[in-house]
Amino acid sequence: MAMPMLMVDNYTVWAIKAQAILDVHTVWEAVAPGDAAVNARKDKTARALLLGALPEDVLLQVSTKLTAREVWDSLKVRFVGADRVRAARLATLRGKFDRLKMADGEELDVYGGRLAAMAARYANLGETLGDAALVKKLLDTVPDRLFPVVAGIEQFQDVTTMAFDEALGRLRVFDERVRCRGQDSGERTDGQLLYTAAQWRARERRQGGARDDDDGKSVASSSGGNRRGRCYKCGEHGHFKRECPELRKAPAAKRALLADAGVEDDRLL
Repeated sequence: MAMPMLMVDNYTVWAIKAQAILDVHTVWEAVAPGDAAVNARKDKTARALLLGALPEDVLLQVSTKLTAREVWDSLKVRFVGADRVRAARLATLRGKFDRLKMADGEELDVYGGRLAAMAARYANLGETLGDAALVKKLLDTVPDRLFPVVAGIEQFQDVTTMAFDEALGRLRVFDERVRCRGQDSGERTDGQLLYTAAQWRARERRQGGARDDDDGKSVASSSGGNRRGRCYKCGEHGHFKRECPELRKAPAAKRALLADAGVEDDRLL
């Protein structure tokens, strides 16, 4: 089994594979001997396998290390960093994780990928970001449109033992169904209704349309008395129904009744 080549950005994965291969060759005990004495032949074999997996620039730097354990520790310090540097990087990473939040309009899969990438960065520093922390972060930072399914998950599932992929899958199913029904956001629909009402009022003002006598009165009073409404007796602009010339042409009795009716309507209005 050949050792994988160590690159600049794959130390964590490389270390996992290298440990497994050294263990298959029964020489991992030379790297992590514990309390037992190190077998010289196994130590040389482990050192040779490690050196064969290094690029030239790294190989020249660790070639002076005489044991497999020294080579392994040197690589770990080089790619992971000293303890103080590692602690500082972890503190910075924790701050970024705490501030992480799903942006407006961001796809759920994209945000899930960002969380998974954060877990990989923790692993590169030798720490583990477990499913419980990822699930809690996911449920706490999704937008309001996913709140119903979040409430259902927290009520009927044990989020402390739920896998991150399972939580992400449940949210994805709900999100797809909501999108298919065209109900991404209730606030957007309300805003459209309000905007349409505003457009309708503007259209009414452009047409100069007071819908009744009282609206005509309010328009006339607000503009200094220069504007008049539209008569709903003859349809002409410039006077109201009670002032319509058609009333003067009608018989006196009918005109009186209409005038009384007009006054009565005004009182009712």
